[in-house]
Amino acid sequence: MAQKLICMSKKELSRVHVINNLVNGKINGTDAAKQIGVSIRHVKRLKLKVKERGTEGLIHASRGMAGNRKLDPEIAKKAEKHLKEKYYDFGPTFAAEKLNEIHKIKLGKETVRGIMTNLKLWKPKPKKQSKKWHVWRARKDNFGEMEQFDGSYHVWFGDEESCLLLSVDDATGKITYGKFDINESTIAVFKFWKEYFLKNGLPLSIYLDKFSTYKINHKNAVDNKDMITQFQRAMNQAGVKPITAHSPEAKGRVERMFQTLQDRLIKELRLAGITTIEEANEFLKAYIPKLNAKFAVVPKRKRDLHKKMDERTKEMLPKIFSVQNIRKVNNDYTIRFNGQYFQLDREQSAVVYKKDAVIIEEHLDGEIKLCLKNNYLNYAVLPERPKKEINVKLAAITRSDQSHYKPPADHPWRRQFLLNRMKNETTERVLTNKTMSA
Repeated sequence: MAQKLICMSKKELSRVHVINNLVNGKINGTDAAKQIGVSIRHVKRLKLKVKERGTEGLIHASRGMAGNRKLDPEIAKKAEKHLKEKYYDFGPTFAAEKLNEIHKIKLGKETVRGIMTNLKLWKPKPKKQSKKWHVWRARKDNFGEMEQFDGSYHVWFGDEESCLLLSVDDATGKITYGKFDINESTIAVFKFWKEYFLKNGLPLSIYLDKFSTYKINHKNAVDNKDMITQFQRAMNQAGVKPITAHSPEAKGRVERMFQTLQDRLIKELRLAGITTIEEANEFLKAYIPKLNAKFAVVPKRKRDLHKKMDERTKEMLPKIFSVQNIRKVNNDYTIRFNGQYFQLDREQSAVVYKKDAVIIEEHLDGEIKLCLKNNYLNYAVLPERPKKEINVKLAAITRSDQSHYKPPADHPWRRQFLLNRMKNETTERVLTNKTMSA
């Protein structure tokens, strides 16, 4: 008669001798429990099973049976279909979220990872040990204490590259504001922070890199504090401290947020069918709060250190966020800037002299203003270059027209001149009489 083959694990096989000794009375339940490493109650259960079924009773009863958590083939088939058609370039975590959110297929991220690996949609990445040891800088304590800011050029939507300007709060990891633009120029950054200030208020500091928009990197600028960028000048006027980082890792929160957005936001914009900057900025208004709810952390202290703007500061924002340059007044009271000539009017709100230094303000709406001693000057744009005139009658442009009043001859101001003239005439007559008598 053929013997029945029993397949047992190493653990189960080690229990055979102990339970047989227990059944034969060679040891008691306490000794058997110590040898196997289980409780006395479990030893009693094993003894009963061996008596009923023999050695086969030591094998786990669920062996060979489908697990209670085994994935339903129908659900797996549906998930595979959606992963192939829509989420072929998603990561397992993001794909699992979309399957649950849109298609109501609730699967764990590791289950989705296994399915995507089998479908060749995901390649497991080997873990690498970093050779460098980085010490993490502690987060700031309060919301609004420091904002990490940067721009990321990428093909976010459509076929052309665009720039995502982003500020991330250091204490919470929250995206405080985001905006798409064509580049990271001074004008684009000014528009970003003007909108940020109106929305959130003034943060205490801004942490950013050494891009030329934010910092002059010439070697002579190290010791010369007057060599600052338009951005540094604007932030100083607004009362916000700009801090430049020496490495990308230093402002790692905004850098890692860009990595997350390049993985998630690009796919979200594609699913939404967005192709223009205007549509993308409108999409961000609803998307950022959802992302913050998922990734933001609780700060150490629950205070908002943003400084609220008063009406005076709001009125000053167009002036603060304007590109400012200095030009001098020419002898003919014109100012040259960017190939244009601006002729100053005769009547001004401040006295203007030749060679005065005037601040040229290029506002974000395209308007150009001339500022002298915190007063805006009246001017007209000349259609062509003015003719050169050296001897200009006016010494200065005054607040109003000069008076044509002429003082009389006996005016105290003219009396001294009149006495001198009379004295000169008397002297001439005396000399003439002496000459004639001789």
